[in-house]
Amino acid sequence: MPIYEYRCDHCGHELEAIQKMSDPVLESCSSCGQDALKRLISAPSFRLKGGGWYETDFKKDGKRNVHEGDSGKGSKSTPPCAATGTCPATSSGD
Repeated sequence: MPIYEYRCDHCGHELEAIQKMSDPVLESCSSCGQDALKRLISAPSFRLKGGGWYETDFKKDGKRNVHEGDSGKGSKSTPPCAATGTCPATSSGD
């Protein structure tokens, strides 16, 4: 179940709640009792790794970010377009 973050617009109190996605949004603040809670948008605290996920999704500093077990897959020396002969012409910086 996801963890949702909330902040009260009235008193500024922040809280986290473990809820099902189908559960209704919380409205009442546990600190001041006002119906002023707003759900915050936050980044997930997990990372999807392994086969089936794009290695470019979490790229840093222009480096490939492949799971250790997948390091032998998809070498850079042979682009996918080489099999069909449809690669665009590029000039090498040699």
